[in-house]
Amino acid sequence: MRQTFEQAFALHVPSSSENLAMIRSFVSDVAFRARLTEEESLLMAVAVDEACANVIEHAYGHDATKQVMVRAILDEDAIRFEIVDQGRGFDPTLIEPKDPRQLVKERASGGLGMGLIRRIMDEVVYHIVPGEKNELRMLKRIRRPG
Repeated sequence: MRQTFEQAFALHVPSSSENLAMIRSFVSDVAFRARLTEEESLLMAVAVDEACANVIEHAYGHDATKQVMVRAILDEDAIRFEIVDQGRGFDPTLIEPKDPRQLVKERASGGLGMGLIRRIMDEVVYHIVPGEKNELRMLKRIRRPG
């Protein structure tokens, strides 16, 4: 019988861009525990960073009195990250995917967030409870050699 394990970690930080480095470090620490490659760890940190930057900018409007919570659940097969906030929610299905080349050509800032997250992570689900909380759940399967 295969023995399974699950570990859970949480980080609560004020909604400030200054805390994005701490969030990336948290993600890297969890990825290290999962024995992911440096590249996998970096990509995961980029996805979670982008999600948290969206919360800070769009959900909270840079209001540092608000909290961003990042949860990580690690088991033998996957890492799940959950970004939870009580800010303004949005429906990510209403956001049209943008061509990154066009954004660069237009020198646009932003617009890559959800598309980038979807390319990095294996599953992305956004759950809104109006007036209570917004929760972005991202899953990355762990692929082991052999």
